[in-house]
Amino acid sequence: MQLKILLPYRIFACVEGVTQVVVMTPAGSFGLLAQRLDCTTVLSPGLLSYSTAAGGEVHLAIDAGVLVKTGADVIVCVRHAIAGADLGGLRQAVAQEFLNLSEQEKSTRTTLAQLESGLIRRLLELQRA
Repeated sequence: MQLKILLPYRIFACVEGVTQVVVMTPAGSFGLLAQRLDCTTVLSPGLLSYSTAAGGEVHLAIDAGVLVKTGADVIVCVRHAIAGADLGGLRQAVAQEFLNLSEQEKSTRTTLAQLESGLIRRLLELQRA
C-alpha cells in the first residue's frame, strides 16, 4: 500500500510498501491490511502505527482527522502530526507540542478578549453620542 499523511499546509509523509496501518477512531483501534475493501473513517487524536515491507514499524502521534482507503492508496488528513523514534520520545514531543499550543491559544484568547472589549466600549460611546 502507499500511505500519504497530509497536513493542512504540507505533505507530512508519503511511504511506499506499507503492509499494515493501525489508527485510533472514536469506536476504538482500527487496522488496515492491503486486502481490505475501500473505506473511510474519522480519526481520533492518538497514535498511528504502520509497518513496511522492509520490516520496520513506525509510530506517529496525530490529531483528529480523516482516513480514506481506495485500492492500494491510504490517505490520512490530520491537523497535526509528530514523528518519534520511540514511544517514550513521542510522548515527550507530544506533551511539549501541546504545551506550546496551549500558550498560543492563551495569547490568542487574550488578544480576542481585548478586541471584543474595545469594540463594545466604542459601540457604547457611539450610542451615548
